[in-house]
Amino acid sequence: MIDYTKEELVELLRKHPEKFNEWKLEQEEVDLSEVDFSGINLAEIDFSDADLNSSSFADCSLSFVNFSNTDLTSVDFTRAGVLECDFTDALLTGADCSYAQMTYCNFSDADMAGCILSETDLSNSDLTAAVNLNSARYDEDTVWPDDDMLPEDFDGVGHKDLSSLQDDEDEVSSDW
Repeated sequence: MIDYTKEELVELLRKHPEKFNEWKLEQEEVDLSEVDFSGINLAEIDFSDADLNSSSFADCSLSFVNFSNTDLTSVDFTRAGVLECDFTDALLTGADCSYAQMTYCNFSDADMAGCILSETDLSNSDLTAAVNLNSARYDEDTVWPDDDMLPEDFDGVGHKDLSSLQDDEDEVSSDW
């Protein structure tokens, strides 16, 4: 069994992704927390059960990547193209998905508390069983999938996150 540094694993993913998948099968735990994957194109990678806490996939192109049961706390997915990836049972608490294209993805039982979805395109993604989607941050420019792909109790239309809170404008009467 080969023991790689995080930097060597990034190079393995960049040049020989199939060898990364083979290596991962032999591992009990995979710790890739705080790793910068920015700008890398990744396809058919198995990150299931890995720790990717605080890593960055900014500006990446990700397709058919398995993130099931993965710790994605505070991961940066800004401006990433994410196509047909599996986020089943993933922890996306505080993940920043702003400006990302996350289409045809599966978010079954993914915890989305505090996930930032500002201007994120979630077209055709399955969010029906996503957990804490009401606690995610999103705006009027977030593109949602059709209603049948959203939780029944979810309404993304009128939501504003805490940054948009405003004081009520009390009219001051001068008729004292």
